[in-house]
Amino acid sequence: MRVRSRKMDEPGRPPAPADFVEKIREWGQDLGFQQIGVTGIELDEDERRLQRWLDKKRHGEMRYMSKHGTKRSRPNELVEKTISVISARMNYLSAESAEPWAVLNDPDRAYISRYALARDYHKVVRSKLKKLGEKIQAELDTFGFRVFTDSAPVLERALARKAGLGWFGKHSNLISRDDGSWFFLGEIYTDYLLPPDPPYEQEHCGRCVACMEVCPTQAIVAPYEVDARRCISYLTIEYRGVIPIEFRPLIGNRIFGCDDCQLVCPWNRFAKMSAEQDFKPRFRLDSSSLLELFAWSEEDFDTRTRGSAIRRVSYEQWQRNIAVSLGNAPKSRAIYEALTDRLSSASQLVCEHINWARERHS
Repeated sequence: MRVRSRKMDEPGRPPAPADFVEKIREWGQDLGFQQIGVTGIELDEDERRLQRWLDKKRHGEMRYMSKHGTKRSRPNELVEKTISVISARMNYLSAESAEPWAVLNDPDRAYISRYALARDYHKVVRSKLKKLGEKIQAELDTFGFRVFTDSAPVLERALARKAGLGWFGKHSNLISRDDGSWFFLGEIYTDYLLPPDPPYEQEHCGRCVACMEVCPTQAIVAPYEVDARRCISYLTIEYRGVIPIEFRPLIGNRIFGCDDCQLVCPWNRFAKMSAEQDFKPRFRLDSSSLLELFAWSEEDFDTRTRGSAIRRVSYEQWQRNIAVSLGNAPKSRAIYEALTDRLSSASQLVCEHINWARERHS
């Protein structure tokens, strides 16, 4: 939502003083953000990096990564008159979630990326960013703004790095020395000039390549570069077609996303649990069995994923993903029968993966 003031287009407004940014940080912390930073809109090097990645076709079928042209890397093309960006981060790991490695090491249980276990983060973070913007506007009545969180063509990580929130890890996620990488990012685009914070110039990964070594499909093809076409998060969420056979055994029990590169990152020893109630897991999604979730009807799926980031996938993708993970589970008559029972009602896409899984239980 674009929030504008009647005075927004008046020329000659003085920039906000540096101590006002400190107030913004305090208000952000009151709303549950762990860190707030401010940056300008120059992203020239990041734009070149993005274009090189696109030229290599490493975005797979995520056509939205290229269709917006330079709007993604030029904030004032996406939102006219933007001159400053407020970047915010919010921790999301819940102490009430089942221990991730315990789930990953139990092939009969379904692993869902930790960010998707609770209420849709888009709604949570965007709502809080809007409140922060309104708080600022109450003090600066010419402050016009628009908020984003993974919801538009925005180079979120690049803006966060420029705003001093962290550095790019070799897995390409942003890392904070204080909180690791288990956090969401969000932005406030504004036409009000705010004093920028110094960018995070130094990286602290050193010689560590733990994230590259642990990746099940070796999707981190070079430091700081991910080939989405190999990434389990892409294959189980963004990709809607037939999962290549070469990747199916490597997916294991991951039915929605993958966290391995974050789980092994040494900096996540410093990750802090979120106090946000909306980030508590729902419907036992943090520890459910594969058979339990495979038994969901489409109505069950609609009901239990309503208001969840899992709605990024369709029921068909949900069944496809679980069928693959069932194929990776220990040989079982119960699994074979569950797969067989679903054949008569499943789509052609899902049947392709069911039949592959059945062969592994024959």
